[in-house]
Amino acid sequence: MRARDLLTDFSTVTLDTSVLDAARLLAEQDLPGLIVVDESGLPFSILAGTQVLALAVPGYCQDDPALARVVDEAHADAFLHAVAGQTVRQALPPKPRELPVTDPGATVLEIAALMARTRTPLVAVVSEGRLQGAVTLQALMDRMLAP
Repeated sequence: MRARDLLTDFSTVTLDTSVLDAARLLAEQDLPGLIVVDESGLPFSILAGTQVLALAVPGYCQDDPALARVVDEAHADAFLHAVAGQTVRQALPPKPRELPVTDPGATVLEIAALMARTRTPLVAVVSEGRLQGAVTLQALMDRMLAP
């Protein structure tokens, strides 16, 4: 089994996509993350859903989750809207991490190792200078656990 066999079309965003639009895409398509592409359509980074949440959740709640209990539901629901106007570029870590990209011939173990090392739920698959799609953690786990 190779990456080409697990490949799926996958939504992408650009560095200038709004964080709110990225969050909507994550929610509407039930995605673990998004591939961020550069001007040429090649992978630049992976935007995990948790990175979007990190922007929306106040730092004091991240530092001490018990403080989140003092925020009522109406205000808690509004936190994600506080990132309106911010771009995907602002949601990415300041120091770029290893980009989880492979080729269509990568094995299941190679893909799993790349996901584990980069701590990302998806790997972009590139061939001949073009994004072919992605292998998701779900597809990989389904394959690894198949009888």
